[in-house]
Amino acid sequence: MNLNSNWIVFALGSAFFAALTAIFGKLGVTGFNSNAATFIRTIVILVVTAGIISLRGEWQKPGSISAGSWLFLVLSGIATGLSWLCYYRALQLGPVTKVAPIDKLSVAMAIVMSVLFLGEKLTWPVALGGSLIVAGSVVIIAF
Repeated sequence: MNLNSNWIVFALGSAFFAALTAIFGKLGVTGFNSNAATFIRTIVILVVTAGIISLRGEWQKPGSISAGSWLFLVLSGIATGLSWLCYYRALQLGPVTKVAPIDKLSVAMAIVMSVLFLGEKLTWPVALGGSLIVAGSVVIIAF
């Protein structure tokens, strides 16, 4: 594995910040409506992302985005919102040590979906890794 690859750095950053999301989210939904908490989180994300885009001068005209990209970005946004609503409610009702591993089953689901819908190759390392994620989640949930 080449640790100098940019995508790996960002993927590790994603994992780190996702872990913080679970901890901060659990603390944030204690005694507070999980849907309202998701709304506040969304506003914060909007402001932070707009700030980054502004600082980097990366704004684009909406007309420069293809209809297909719009469709899939909107669908992705809907899926993200529904995921967050479910995640915060799960954090409100259950322990992070059980909720986070179940949430990470999304990795195995993404592997299956990428093979079925994107035509990506399922290699033995990917299949084994996905299976271990599922097995690890099952162990954590069951015991």
